Amino acid sequence: MIEPTVPPIDRLLAIMARLRDPQSGCEWDLAQSFATIAPYTIEEAYEVADAIERNDLPALKEELGDLLLQVVFHARIAEEAGHFDFHAVAETISAKMEARHPHIFGDQADEGQSREERWESLKAEEREAKGATSAMDGVAQALPALLRAEKLQKRAARQGFDWPDREGPADKLREEMAELAAAGTENEQLEEAGDLLFAAVNLVRAYGVAPEDALRAANTKFERRYRGMEALASQRGTAFSSLNLDQQEALWRDVKASKPDKAP
Repeated sequence: MIEPTVPPIDRLLAIMARLRDPQSGCEWDLAQSFATIAPYTIEEAYEVADAIERNDLPALKEELGDLLLQVVFHARIAEEAGHFDFHAVAETISAKMEARHPHIFGDQADEGQSREERWESLKAEEREAKGATSAMDGVAQALPALLRAEKLQKRAARQGFDWPDREGPADKLREEMAELAAAGTENEQLEEAGDLLFAAVNLVRAYGVAPEDALRAANTKFERRYRGMEALASQRGTAFSSLNLDQQEALWRDVKASKPDKAP
C-alpha cells in the first residue's frame, strides 16, 4: 500500500505506476493503451457533467477523482513510452492558462474585450503557431456531433460566414425538412437528415441558445414525462406498454398538465 501520508497527487501517481509495473502490476491496467482507455475518459467526463446536473456534490467529488485518474493513466502510458509525464502535462496547461490571460499574469492591459473574444483570439494565435491553415482546424473529431456542429458554425461565424438574422436559418431548416421528405435512397436520407440536424443547430444558435444544453434539457424533460406516464398508468392498474397510442397520448397530456417538468 502507498503511504497515505504522501501528498495525494504523488500517491495517485505512485498507485498508477504500481498498477502498470511490468512485474507486479495489474494485468488489465498493463494491457491498456491510449486508444483503449479513451472511451473511459469520455465516459468519466460525462459522469462529471451528470453529477453537476444533479447538483450531487459528493458524487461530483468522486467523479472528478475518476476523471483525474484518466489523466494520470494517459500520462503514465506516455511516460513509459518516453514522450512526457504527468508533471509535463501540468506544466503545459499552466503555461497555456497564463498565456491566455496576459491581462492577469502579464503586462498586457485589459482592452475591454469580452472573455470569449479574448479567448478565441488567443486560441487562434495558438492554432496558427501550430501550423493551422483553416479556421476549421482544431475542432476535435471526437466531440459529440451536436457540440461539434455548433463549434464548426461558430468558427465560420467568426469569419463572417453566418446568417444575419433568424429568418435565414429558419428558412434553411424548412428547406432541409422538404429535402429529407423527398430523399429516395438510404444514403440520400442519411445525408439529408444530417443537413436537417445541422440546420437545426444553426437556428437554435441564432437564438443565443447552446444546442447541446437545449437537447440535454429536452432529453431530461422527455424522460421525466415518460416516467410520469408509466407511473400514472400503474396507478390506474395497467401497464403502459399495453395501451394503444391514443391511450398513451391521453396519458401524455395528463402528465403535461400536471407540469412535472422541473426537477425537484
